[in-house]
Amino acid sequence: MDNKLTKKYGLWTAVCMVVGIVIGSGVFFKAQTILTKTGGNMPLGILAWIIGGIIMMVCALAFSQMAQRYEKVNGIVDYAEATVGSKYAYYVGWFATTIYFPAMTSVLAWLSARYTLVFLTTICPTMNLIIPVAKGGCVIGPECMALTMFYLCASYAVNGISPKLSGRFQISTTIIKLIPLILMAVVGVIMGLVNGTLTTNFQTTATVAAGASNGNLLLGAVCSTAFAYEGWIIVTSINSEIKDSKKNLPKALIIGCLIVMAIYVTYYIGVAGGAANQDLIDQGATIAFINVFGPVFGNILNLFIAISCLGTLNGLMLGVTRCMYSLAIRGEGPAPKVFSQVDTTTNMPNNSAIFGLLICSAWGLYFILSNLLQTWTGVFVFDSSELPIITIYAFYIPILIQWIRNTSDAKIMQRYIIPLFAIAGCCFMIYASIVSHGIENLWYLIVFTVVMFIGKFVNSKTNK
Repeated sequence: MDNKLTKKYGLWTAVCMVVGIVIGSGVFFKAQTILTKTGGNMPLGILAWIIGGIIMMVCALAFSQMAQRYEKVNGIVDYAEATVGSKYAYYVGWFATTIYFPAMTSVLAWLSARYTLVFLTTICPTMNLIIPVAKGGCVIGPECMALTMFYLCASYAVNGISPKLSGRFQISTTIIKLIPLILMAVVGVIMGLVNGTLTTNFQTTATVAAGASNGNLLLGAVCSTAFAYEGWIIVTSINSEIKDSKKNLPKALIIGCLIVMAIYVTYYIGVAGGAANQDLIDQGATIAFINVFGPVFGNILNLFIAISCLGTLNGLMLGVTRCMYSLAIRGEGPAPKVFSQVDTTTNMPNNSAIFGLLICSAWGLYFILSNLLQTWTGVFVFDSSELPIITIYAFYIPILIQWIRNTSDAKIMQRYIIPLFAIAGCCFMIYASIVSHGIENLWYLIVFTVVMFIGKFVNSKTNK
């Protein structure tokens, strides 16, 4: 084994990774959530998608400037090291290794399993689950848990055995998942304008359950877009494997984020052309697909959602398998000599990948017990699919501040304006989390603090 990863990904593979990782299950079910939180106010929902997209864009623009200057083995860790310092960079990397990547990956494995079962039970109503579909068998049944474990292991195997195959899979799933989104964006808008549904939805609101849209409607809706827009930063974890990364990585971030934002907004409008606001709130986007394309294609929506989730899962696992390696190559973390090894045949850091799979399994167990089955209740119960995302925004802030302070040779736009807007976006997301999750923030912060302390004690560089 040696310790060097080769350049294997081109610009359009990186663009597909941005689009493929960001566009997962969120765009399909968050449309319903945002309509609910805005009380069926379609223009307000569109504004929420635009604001969420702008926050993603300005953060991507800020970090794309850093991508032109710094290149090592893990983008976000490289940027933290170059701007704030090696100690801060280690904690960013340790957080990404132990919380951020594995927590998100485990949730996407479950979502992939869930929507696969929904599709299978839809086309085969006689398929018997141990827990009936009507009682949540596709969500919490043993079949779903088994399929979750299979998808987690399968995505690890694809990334571990053949990184190039993983890249091709990312491109394929990106193309497949865009088909229903683009079709609905185009056909839904046209049909909605012809039959008047789109005009009506822009002029009327809907009835929602009590408490579903409390507080600031726009604030709650923008907070919901955070999950749908998250994931672009993950592509920076493979910057050392992108050909001419100082040019191609910034381009991939900007092009990918623009594509995602355009697709989300037009898809949301297209869905509004396919069904009344009240029907969308009550039944979700599937009713719009059925109205526009008929019941057969409408049911196939669940297959496309499963494929979207699998594409996102593949991208997340790509980051998971390299996290411990990105620390070890710096001589940091536990056993750097072990985790910095790269297989000469597959050009993969296999020891790092195995550790990543183990941590994913632990977070998956927590998510299942506390968020799905609710066998673990009370203290230390929090949403592991959202709070780690907000934490990464908090980690961005010191990096952006130090960029402003130290980058004296950059132009005003690159040095001040874009980073300041990015900081404002990060602060907004933190505030939205405080408002939305309440006491869960405290339980999560305790767990986060304990994990960071463990990271301090196992760091080989500080213990020498």
